[in-house]
Amino acid sequence: MTHTATAPDTAAANRYENRLLLILFLAFGFVFFDRQALSFLAPYMDRDFGLSNAELGTLSGVLALTWALAGMFAGRLSDALGRRKPILVAAVVLFSLFSASSGLMGGFAGLLVARALMGTAEGAVLPMAQSLMVEASRESRRGFNMGLLQGSSAGLLGGILAPLVVVWIAEAYDWRVAFYVTILPGLVIAALIWKFVREWSPRTPVAPAQEKAPAVKVPLGQVLRLRNIVVCMLIACCYLTWFVTIITFTPTYLTEVKGFTPGTMSGVMTCLGVAWVLWGFATPAISDRIGRKPALIGFTALAVCCPLAVVYVGDPVLLGAIMVLTYTGLGCFTLFMATIPAETVPRAALATALGVIMGVGELAGGFLGPMIAGWASDQWGLQAAMFIAAGGALAVVALSFALKETAPAVLRRAAA
Repeated sequence: MTHTATAPDTAAANRYENRLLLILFLAFGFVFFDRQALSFLAPYMDRDFGLSNAELGTLSGVLALTWALAGMFAGRLSDALGRRKPILVAAVVLFSLFSASSGLMGGFAGLLVARALMGTAEGAVLPMAQSLMVEASRESRRGFNMGLLQGSSAGLLGGILAPLVVVWIAEAYDWRVAFYVTILPGLVIAALIWKFVREWSPRTPVAPAQEKAPAVKVPLGQVLRLRNIVVCMLIACCYLTWFVTIITFTPTYLTEVKGFTPGTMSGVMTCLGVAWVLWGFATPAISDRIGRKPALIGFTALAVCCPLAVVYVGDPVLLGAIMVLTYTGLGCFTLFMATIPAETVPRAALATALGVIMGVGELAGGFLGPMIAGWASDQWGLQAAMFIAAGGALAVVALSFALKETAPAVLRRAAA
């Protein structure tokens, strides 16, 4: 007997889209809460461990390394199995446990192991979350939804709440306690994913016979022959250098070079979080209308100015205001890491494409970038890290001209 798929219930599909967005918003937001915590706690950890700039960069880099490898492996595994949800649940549970383990370590080597394990779990979250979200989204809200999920969530929880919460806990109790607070939220989010997230979106219903059918495999080589995928990989390398270098070294730069108090530093870093939330959804939403390519070029040109402001602007209030206006890159992340690839490859290769782009970017920009910036800072001062970050964003501007436009509304206007 042949099974046929029925037309989706639009109201039910819209409700599921909004519920999924909320759950995945919280999931990826807490991933970045954990990832950001190390940078904000570095001044406190330095009192116990005496971390050099190179060691701080290595702690950031090893998480990016295992994040990258896990992302590529999980994306390929997900497409091979045709399943996202079990991998996502396991990843959320494990990153919560591994994050808390950082507070148990007694030295640099232990922290290195804890951060490596944490990256192994966290790397699987984004490819799974974005793959689920893109299928559940209305075309008119695709960029907006994916921007909220990846950009604004990380900005709100990792950029605004993280510096306020972890610095307060470190001041009131101890920096180790700040790592312990992530266990409960992670377990709650994993339970929500298990209960409410579906393997298939009601917006793209699948017949019962198809749900258990073997997944159609798309060779990796076929994915890598697409120009947009290759360009997005190169952009990811440069943009991760910009991002990870800024979040790793700015807190230390503000306290050690500019002499800001921990409270003032926390306030300035919170401005980055405000910008992260704002541009995290605004940039992809604007790209839904003007196109992915011009949005990426324009907002990245602004992002070049952000690390330069850290070096040249001395007043913390003015610096915070400039950061809000120029920390636009996190909105662009959604475009080259998720939206453009999702509009370029078939569903059967979606998680693979997202995992490869994220993985290669994390390897080059997230792993090697902060290590090189840390070494350069030990040689020539912390301002070297900020110049490296600005150079990464400038390279993205040049690379973005090679992209093919994918925004549906823009393509329809061009065809008309």
